[in-house]
Amino acid sequence: MFGMAGQRLSSRELFDILSITGGVPKYLEEIRPEWSVEENMRQLCFMPRGTLFREFDETFSAVFGRRVSSRGDALRMLADAPLSVSELARSMHKTPGGKLTQALKDLEYAGFVAKDSGLNPQTGEPLRVERYRIKDNYTRFYLRYVAPKRRAIEKGLFTFSSLEQLKGWDAMLGLQFENMILNHVEDILPHLGLERSMVLSASPYQRKSGKGVKGCQIDLLVQTERTIFVIEIKRRKEIGPSVIDEVRDKIESLGASRNLSVRTALVYDGRLSPSVEAERYFDFLVDAKTLLK
Repeated sequence: MFGMAGQRLSSRELFDILSITGGVPKYLEEIRPEWSVEENMRQLCFMPRGTLFREFDETFSAVFGRRVSSRGDALRMLADAPLSVSELARSMHKTPGGKLTQALKDLEYAGFVAKDSGLNPQTGEPLRVERYRIKDNYTRFYLRYVAPKRRAIEKGLFTFSSLEQLKGWDAMLGLQFENMILNHVEDILPHLGLERSMVLSASPYQRKSGKGVKGCQIDLLVQTERTIFVIEIKRRKEIGPSVIDEVRDKIESLGASRNLSVRTALVYDGRLSPSVEAERYFDFLVDAKTLLK
């Protein structure tokens, strides 16, 4: 799509473009590969006439018509973090079920959100709490990073020389990258020696702390009949040995059934410190570049 210029783009820039646009061809057609990712996003998302500044409202209104307000309210609440129906209801001061459940079903059917469910790693039973997250990467980026600055952008007051100077820009791209990987779990499975038919569940895992229960958050938890795979997803300029400690702590908090083997994987974009590979803590190291082939 980008011609010869696209062949000269680094995997980091390609992933950042895909992480923000979600890979939608209509949006990719607006990208000028001779410009940096930051300049492309500045022109498309942070200018009053930018295509991706206007796109969300136009698309959302076209999809939902008169229901745009109620569906939009639910979607905006999910912009900061995945939520269960009950958590979302509390945030919106509504009762769970009924109209709210229907709104989430509509958003899921339209491809805006995904419902993450799975198995309890301690019991093997389905999780009692299912959470909804924004699936569409462009929508997630717009609601988290563009919409809060909308008025300033419209008035021409939001000026800067480089997006990299904006607070949290690199961390935001890391979250976008993680969401993109979660949307393509089936591309990860072969790198773990798995076929789709072997997998019982594959989704993010979150358990809140409580009485005698330690909180736990895992980027991606894949479960088969005999094994659970704890998968960490990282996008950093350099990924150092601290990632090993992070995953080790998560596994300890997880408290999986002793009937299950635990394997570890790191899906990453960035320079992997030689000490991480030398430690041989991860059973699988998946350089995201391989997913582009």
